[in-house]
Amino acid sequence: MTILILGLVLFLATHSVRIFADDWRSKQVARLGLRKYKNIYSIVALAGFFLIVWGYGLARADPVVLWTPPVWTRHVSALLNLPAFILLAAANSRGNSIKAAVGHPMVLGVKVWAFAHLIANGMLADVVLFGAFFVWSVADFAASRRRDRREGTTYPAGTPARTAMTVVIGIVVWAAFAFWLHAWLIGVAPFG
Repeated sequence: MTILILGLVLFLATHSVRIFADDWRSKQVARLGLRKYKNIYSIVALAGFFLIVWGYGLARADPVVLWTPPVWTRHVSALLNLPAFILLAAANSRGNSIKAAVGHPMVLGVKVWAFAHLIANGMLADVVLFGAFFVWSVADFAASRRRDRREGTTYPAGTPARTAMTVVIGIVVWAAFAFWLHAWLIGVAPFG
C-alpha cells in the first residue's frame, strides 16, 4: 500500500500545482522555460503513474476487504463510465459543445470515473486509489472553474457535427474498454 500511496502523492501533487501553487508554477515556468518545466513535470508524473500501477497491483495481490458491493454496482459503474469516456473524448477534440459547456471535461470525466469505481469496489486499495482521484478531481474542477471565471476564460461554442463525432468517439472507446480492454488490462470484465 505504501508504493500505491507514494505514487498517488507524486502523480496527484504534480497535477495539483495549479490548484495550490499557481504562482509558484508561473515562477518556475519563467525561471526554467515552459519546455524544461513540462519535461520535469512529465518525469515526476510518469514516475507517480508507474508507482500507482505497481502499488495497486501489489495491493490487489494482498486484498483488504472493507465491504462487498452488490453485483449490480459493476453494471452501474460500467454505464457511468460511458459519460466519463465521452468527457475524455471532449477534452481531446476541438470544436465540440461539451467542452464549451463544461470547460474542463477531462477533470469532470476523471471525477465520474473515480465515483463509478468507488461504488463498485470494496477493497482498501480501491478506496485509496479511486477515492484519491475523486477528491483530487473535485478540488481541481472547482479550482479550474474559479480560475476561468477570474481570468474571463471562455471556450468556443463548438459545432453539432464535431460534438456528435466526439460523442461517437467516446462511445466507441468506452465499448472497446468495457467489453475487451478492461478485462485484458485490469483482469476484470465490467459486464462479465
